Amino acid sequence: MSEYSAEWLELREPYDVVARNAVVLDTVAAAFAGRATISVVDLACGTGATLRAVGPHLPSRQNWTLIDHSLALLALALPSATPARVTVTTTALDLARDLKLALDGPIDLVTTSALLDLVSPAWLDRLIAEVAERRLPFYGALTYDGRAVAEPVVSHDLELLTGFNLHQRTDKGFGPALGPTAAAHAAKRFEEVGYAVVQGHSDWMFGPDDRAIQDALFAAWADIGLLTTTLSPGQIAEWLSWRQSYLAQGRSKLRVGHVDIFAQPIGTR
Repeated sequence: MSEYSAEWLELREPYDVVARNAVVLDTVAAAFAGRATISVVDLACGTGATLRAVGPHLPSRQNWTLIDHSLALLALALPSATPARVTVTTTALDLARDLKLALDGPIDLVTTSALLDLVSPAWLDRLIAEVAERRLPFYGALTYDGRAVAEPVVSHDLELLTGFNLHQRTDKGFGPALGPTAAAHAAKRFEEVGYAVVQGHSDWMFGPDDRAIQDALFAAWADIGLLTTTLSPGQIAEWLSWRQSYLAQGRSKLRVGHVDIFAQPIGTR
């Protein structure tokens, strides 16, 4: 299952909603409390999950611009019905090339979810520079940070997680990716350009009943492990069989680490 597919985004969305760090999200809400209206641009919007998760925490009059390179995902992101005071437009852009264009126009808040670990240091630095030049607040949620713990523990867990983290640093269309170091990189760079940063963990927590998403993740780790580890195909197949067996027995648990950040310019905009 592709991490960019509509099926994968649909599968992960309910877990993303629960995982979002409440302190960070409350800080976003507080930053705009009392405002009559807000204009938000959501980068790499996918099917619009950030709008659905964050919109209820913002002023009732909202203007959202949802940006993604995929026309198929944008078609799913445009809601069939919205509250009376919420307007939503979609824009197809290649963020690797057209970042400045994505940030044109009146904007009060820049958001993104599950993007920063996929981009290169150079691209993230460009994003932060463009955001800081406009003195815009930035909310980046659900950035993978390299932590994952499966229970029960079995042989080759560590090798396959290491292989997955290596793969996270390969080129995802923005140059060699930051992968697990992305959230820390973003927080440091924002602080260097005069922003106050609030951050917190937003881990996925999967229990025995969350079989479909664990099954998809374990299968992806196995596929990637063939490319990034020295384990033999037989060893990886045996590992996957153990994991699937624990899922079938209702014994599997999995925690996957993410970080949310909210960066606000210090002083007036």
